[in-house]
Amino acid sequence: MKILSIAVPSYNSQDYMRNCIESLLPGGEDVEILIVDDGSRDDTGAIADEYQARYPDIVRAIHQENGGHGEAVNTGLSHARGYFYKVVDSDDWVAPDAYQRILAFLREAVKEEEPLDLLISNYVYEKVGANHKKVIHYHGILPEETYFTWKDTGHFGPSQNILMHSVIYRTDLLKSFGFKLPAHTFYVDNLFVFWPLPYVKKMYYLDVDFYRYYIGREDQSVNETVMISRIDQQIRVNKLMTDIYADHEKKFRSKKLRRYMLHYLQTITMVTSVLLIKDGNPEASEKKNELWAYIRDHAPSAYKAMKRTPLGKLSDSRSWLFHKITMGGYWIAQKWIGFN
Repeated sequence: MKILSIAVPSYNSQDYMRNCIESLLPGGEDVEILIVDDGSRDDTGAIADEYQARYPDIVRAIHQENGGHGEAVNTGLSHARGYFYKVVDSDDWVAPDAYQRILAFLREAVKEEEPLDLLISNYVYEKVGANHKKVIHYHGILPEETYFTWKDTGHFGPSQNILMHSVIYRTDLLKSFGFKLPAHTFYVDNLFVFWPLPYVKKMYYLDVDFYRYYIGREDQSVNETVMISRIDQQIRVNKLMTDIYADHEKKFRSKKLRRYMLHYLQTITMVTSVLLIKDGNPEASEKKNELWAYIRDHAPSAYKAMKRTPLGKLSDSRSWLFHKITMGGYWIAQKWIGFN
């Protein structure tokens, strides 16, 4: 049995995917690396086939018509034979020592009578031109060196959201509730770390700096200018997250789970709102107001909770001064957290 399936969504990735794949190969035959060529127009598919030929017991090349990052994640999941499932983007990589610690733990975790649903580890912003590499960890929030449930978790700070880079899910957990990301949509990684949470029971936090998140290329989807140009897709994801929260808000097993999901929904809503403010045109302002109205109508308890926070009041305000203050807070967050 494969311990871990690793999906590598790849679109026109010929210039950097080798670094990613080479970092994953030391997992050996406990791992399957699913390189999903998402309709690339360069040599991505050929490189995937090359690695499959060289490492037939570890690597599988999967070719599909272009469906976007979410569809590549879906395809990887549908082909996954591993007990656990991880997504590693083709321009990112993993740290070798941390990788071996992750695999050693997972080999033991599969023996548990009650299955592990979610393994969380640290990730590092490998930002272009940055001398200091920001590490996102969960010290003081998640119990260490023990299995735990949501009731055992602490308070998450602004920079300590659980992102795609942090998580390894049990494969059958994702398949159990019909998980499927929307095609041709950017920013679905937010859904990947949000939608499964109500189904997660047993967790473990391994304090290792595992995932190296490469950021800073001008063409990246998380580049601020690119995000503003694709703001309708960010809004779509924001609304889907609102619907997921609303679907579960009356049946959360844990108040702390509800609190964290509200925290993450608020984070994404703030990002969407700030990008719309920075766009600066009247149409963007209307989109921001419409988004907040959507949240009010579809998840009223979340709306009320967000409105009580300073950021909620700022982002929903039409005041020029409030907008200037919000921009200042956003700039500080960029410098401290390291995104964009």
